[in-house]
Amino acid sequence: MLRVLAVDDEKPLLEELLYLLRSDPRVRRAEGASDATEALRRVTRALESGPDGADGIDVVFLDIHMAGLTGLDVARLLAGFARPPLIVFVTAHEGFAVQAFDLKAVDYVLKPVRPERLAEAVRRACEQLSRSEEGPVAAGPAAAAPVAGARAVTAPRHPLAEVTVADRGPDQIAVELGGVTRFVAIADISYVEAHGDYARLHTDEGSHLVRIPVSTLEERWAARGFVRIHRRHLVALARIDELRLEAGTTSVRVGAAELQVSRRHARELRDLLMRQATG
Repeated sequence: MLRVLAVDDEKPLLEELLYLLRSDPRVRRAEGASDATEALRRVTRALESGPDGADGIDVVFLDIHMAGLTGLDVARLLAGFARPPLIVFVTAHEGFAVQAFDLKAVDYVLKPVRPERLAEAVRRACEQLSRSEEGPVAAGPAAAAPVAGARAVTAPRHPLAEVTVADRGPDQIAVELGGVTRFVAIADISYVEAHGDYARLHTDEGSHLVRIPVSTLEERWAARGFVRIHRRHLVALARIDELRLEAGTTSVRVGAAELQVSRRHARELRDLLMRQATG
């Protein structure tokens, strides 16, 4: 019988999904998470407790469009774990099916969810779980294509392998995902966006999601010119193109992104930019 985690940031839809899952005799336990960060914490706890632990999770029924991290982001992160749970996407959007199956999803269920269609997804999850218990089954996505300006090397997995991050010498940061480590130049990072215990590093070529709090990067990179402008954002001072003051609010433009500056950080940021301009 399946141990299920359902993830959706719309409470009525999550409650309906949980009701249907709990009505299926093949589901031993179904619990809910209202956002991606909570889901990742629960999966981490489940893996730490072991496959037969009280918090074990066999399959995650995952919405795609959520505030903050998307369901596709979550699936990519889970693929970095040594024994990731199965994934079933539950979404109102047809256009992500190819990406979903590239991430080895068991099924792709469209909203509004019909009980018979959800039952089919449960059947498929049961079958795949049974096959994986009989022998090794390939899991996780294929290695991502290299990003411009980054080098990739293969790294062995280990129990509870996750997305990790560490400084590589003075100029690069190593980002590990699914057994592949990429080295990204810190100078190429424009700003950092907080997602709970995770952070998204934004560069001109794209972004990298890593498991490290923004507060840790703020402390580490202060000497490199990164400044906190908001509880959600850490910005490379040299990458700020414009400072805007409008209707009592402050924002900065970093490339194509416009980021809000909180009141507590606004004066310090203006002083830093003035000193940079006159120094």
